[in-house]
Amino acid sequence: MKHRRIPQRRAAIAGGAVVALLGAAVTFQTANASDDVQQFEARVLSVQAAGNLASTLGSRLGETDAAGAYYDADSRTLVVNVVDEAAAEAVREAGGEARMVEHSLAELKGARKALKDRATIPGTSWTVDPVTNKVVVTADRTVKGASWEKLTQVVKGLGSKAELKRSAGTFTPFVAGGDAIHTGGGRCSLGFNVVKDGQPHFLTAGHCGDAGSAWSDRQGGSAVGTMVDSQFPGDDFALVKYDREVEHPSAVNLYDGGSQRIARAAEATVGMKVTRSGSTTQVHEGEVTGLDATVNYGNGQVVEGLIQTTVCAEPGDSGGSLFSGDAAVGLTSGGSGDCTAGGTTFFQPVTEALARYGAQIG
Repeated sequence: MKHRRIPQRRAAIAGGAVVALLGAAVTFQTANASDDVQQFEARVLSVQAAGNLASTLGSRLGETDAAGAYYDADSRTLVVNVVDEAAAEAVREAGGEARMVEHSLAELKGARKALKDRATIPGTSWTVDPVTNKVVVTADRTVKGASWEKLTQVVKGLGSKAELKRSAGTFTPFVAGGDAIHTGGGRCSLGFNVVKDGQPHFLTAGHCGDAGSAWSDRQGGSAVGTMVDSQFPGDDFALVKYDREVEHPSAVNLYDGGSQRIARAAEATVGMKVTRSGSTTQVHEGEVTGLDATVNYGNGQVVEGLIQTTVCAEPGDSGGSLFSGDAAVGLTSGGSGDCTAGGTTFFQPVTEALARYGAQIG
C-alpha cells in the first residue's frame, strides 16, 4: 500500500496516554475519600507507566478490596481507591497513592446491574465516578413523568452508591465525524486508518451504516470503500475496506493545515486529556470523566462500555477520532449538548474495535 501525504480532508486517528482499569466495568478517580495522611512518596509516572501500574495492581487487588483508579495529571501519580488497609499498603508499596473509599468495585458493579435490570430507560446513561465513589446516573430532558419517577425510585433504592443528575440536552448518536465520509446521502467521520490482513481499512461508528454500504470521501463522489462489518447497538464501531488506491496516512486532521501522526492505540483512563477531530465541529479538547459507560439512546439502542468525556461534539462528528498525543483512543458515538453550550460525549474504545477485527493502527 502507498503512504502518501493525505489532504487534510482525510486523516485518521491519533491517540494518547492510556491507563488500564482496576476492573472491567469501572471508571476511576478519587472517591468520597478519607483525608489520609500521606505516609509515603507516590512515584511520578507518565500516563502510560501509570496504566501499566494500574494493570499490575488490578491483577493483585480483587473487586472487593479496590474501587478503581485514576491518573492525577497535576501530580503525575496513579491514585487507587481501596476499602481496606491491606489493599492500601499494597498500593503504596507499588508506588501508587491509596485513597480509602466507602464502596468497593463489586458494590458499584452491583448498582450498575440493578440499573440495567430495572431502569433501562431511553435518555439515560450511567457510569462509575471515582471522584464521588458512586454510580452517576444521568437523565436527559426527554425523561419525564412515570419514567422519571421510576428512575428516581431505583436510584434512591441504591442509597449512597448512586446519584441522579439531569442533562439539558438529549442523548443521540452523532451522525458524521473526523474527515467527512459519505454514503447514500448521509455523512459520518473517518476515525482511524488501520491495516487488516495486510490490506488498508478504516474505522468509524457502527451507527453510521450497515455492512455492504459504499463510502466516498466527498458528497456525490465515487466510492472509495465498502463497509465490511458494523456493530450497533451494544457496541458502536464499524470497519470499511478501501476499494481503490487513495491516500491513507496514519494521522488525524487538525483542521489548521496540519495533522497529528497516530502511532498506536491506547486505553482511556479517567483524568486523561484528550482531543477530538470531527467534520462538523473540527477539533476540540477535553478530559475523560468515566469508563464503561452505558447509554440508552432510545428505540432499543443501548450501547455499553463507552468512554465518557467533557469533549463537545455535534451531529456530523460521529465516527471521528478521539486521541491523546500520538495514540488513538476512541470513536465518536453520541451524547448531549453541542460545542456552544457544552455537554457530555461518549466514545467507543478503539482498542475493542481493533481486537474484534484483528486490525492494527497504520
